[in-house]
Amino acid sequence: MSGIKSPSRKEPATEGKWPVWKLAILLYPATALTVAINLFLAGLIANSAGFGVIEPVTAILWSIPLGIPASWLAGRWLRGLMDEADD
Repeated sequence: MSGIKSPSRKEPATEGKWPVWKLAILLYPATALTVAINLFLAGLIANSAGFGVIEPVTAILWSIPLGIPASWLAGRWLRGLMDEADD
């Protein structure tokens, strides 16, 4: 052999995909904020039904842990859209 490499094959379509966990990390700030807004608005609706008000700071604090499953679901949804677009 003269040291010249044969041309490499093209990468399969499955390589180079963004995993769901990376998408979830990128989407976490947006999904946590969305959860906070929805909690606050649900508190306003609950107030009209006679329940207590959820204050904005309380909604933000609750959205920190509740944003994790929401961002995971958003990441799975986005991964599905990306797979559908690849096909």
